[in-house]
Amino acid sequence: MNIYEFLPIRLLVEAAYTVVTGISDILEPLAGGFSAALAVIVLTVLVRVVLIPVGVSQVRAGITRKRLAPKIKELQTKYKKQPELMQQKLMELYKEENASPFAGCLPVLAQTPVLMAVYGLFINATIGGHANELLGHTLFGLPLNTSFVRLLGAGDLTGTAITVYLILVVLIAVVAGFSRHLLTPATPETPTAPSTKTGADAPAMPDLSGVMKTLSFMPFLTAIFALFVPLAAALYLATTTTWTLGERLVLNRLLGANDPQPEQSSATRG
Repeated sequence: MNIYEFLPIRLLVEAAYTVVTGISDILEPLAGGFSAALAVIVLTVLVRVVLIPVGVSQVRAGITRKRLAPKIKELQTKYKKQPELMQQKLMELYKEENASPFAGCLPVLAQTPVLMAVYGLFINATIGGHANELLGHTLFGLPLNTSFVRLLGAGDLTGTAITVYLILVVLIAVVAGFSRHLLTPATPETPTAPSTKTGADAPAMPDLSGVMKTLSFMPFLTAIFALFVPLAAALYLATTTTWTLGERLVLNRLLGANDPQPEQSSATRG
């Protein structure tokens, strides 16, 4: 079954098509053949503006985790020989503080439907019962519905194609590197011991440090993913990755994410 025949997905693609073609028509007198590519970028920015509250909640969750760091360290010391109980206490602590160790993945999850829609815009010949006009648009002569891997496989890889994709991939990778270095919070490691319980009594506590480390590498995977998706989707990925870094830097400053937390200050004085 074609996932784009599923009603919610089909409606999402049709809505995105209306927005992108509308923006493209507005930009065409000024941008000419670049109008569709710019429309994808504008759509990305509009989506990210709508998702700013998600970014705010993500930064606030990071501040909470930073504030809880001394308590987490205390629990790790107290229950060092009881890893399962330690994980349970950590989850209880997060719940009490209304925080989540998985807040870092919220923006990615929130954008998934939009990325799926952008992808669908450039692989479907017809949308809403009409011919897909976007398939004829290009960027520097490269069709927006093609991908680096497809060009490579067909032997159609040109110097222009290599340059365009190199710029996109390097941009995503560099921004991802800065994001991981500047914005990824340090998460105390939580030992995981093999459980001797089975059935309903078996604990289901995840290794939070492992999960957070995995999430921190996701932007780098995005750079590789950009080589396999249509050029339009690669533009979306490059734009949203760059926006994420800028947004987080601004929100961190506005919300005081880099300021010392009360518990940390007390610990330092002690």
